[in-house]
Amino acid sequence: MKFILLLSLPLYALDQITKWFVLRHVHPDDSQNIIPDFFSLVNVTNTGAAFGSFRNNNTFFIVLSCVAFVFVLALLLRRRSPDALRDISLALLLAGIMGNLTDRFIHGHVIDFLLFDLHIPLPHLSPWPAFNVADSCICIAVVCFIIHSFKKPPRTAERPL
Repeated sequence: MKFILLLSLPLYALDQITKWFVLRHVHPDDSQNIIPDFFSLVNVTNTGAAFGSFRNNNTFFIVLSCVAFVFVLALLLRRRSPDALRDISLALLLAGIMGNLTDRFIHGHVIDFLLFDLHIPLPHLSPWPAFNVADSCICIAVVCFIIHSFKKPPRTAERPL
């Protein structure tokens, strides 16, 4: 559990500090070009889910996030044997849930600020929708869970009858 806190809490803090910085230094109608034609800091409000889908459902996402938070904590507390990838996944997921849930409680929406233009020639993907550190934690957690699901479980010795 100590490992989880050593990963989750700094990422949660990073998420909140970066959002605080954006709220103080980036006006909602402006953007700060960091790498021209590739990366900008913006100040976008999101009352929905990923990529701004399901807008204006903040209360629903607060409830969903609270349920997810309790579920992740339950998984962490009933852990049977050490599994680093599982623990990293849960720690990242916990940080992401806490970061966006804090925004929903304090601001009534999530603050997104990282904007990349990957020049993908598909509608709605150029630029890539704005996101934040918490969103990144959640996405990386999902990738880790997928990788974890392909791992073979450790072999146990069969008991004779």
